Amino acid sequence: QVQLVESGGGLVQPGGSLRLSCAAPISIFGIGLMAWYRQNPGKERELVAGVIRDGTTNYADSVKGRFTISRDNAKNTVYLQMNSLKPEDTAVYYCKMQNQIGAYWGQGTQVTVSS
Repeated sequence: QVQLVESGGGLVQPGGSLRLSCAAPISIFGIGLMAWYRQNPGKERELVAGVIRDGTTNYADSVKGRFTISRDNAKNTVYLQMNSLKPEDTAVYYCKMQNQIGAYWGQGTQVTVSS
């Protein structure tokens, strides 16, 4: 029943910025991959960005150059800095962390980009 704790979602105008955070309890150790996904009703959950332990990152083509994922291993936390936001970025954003035991998900946080 362990769940990651997300924060930072909200309403922002096009071109604006938002920073999401996701923290894992200390009991989730040895996290190799931290990632962010997003999902809209009736659509499949989409990988937005991922970062492995050494800091290597990957991004969906739709967010490259606008979003930055980072992690603080000491805090068991992953961040998603979202800049130049577009209406199509509107979604529920979920964080995910993976270790050798399994995958863990956040509760989701709503990001709405609208005028």
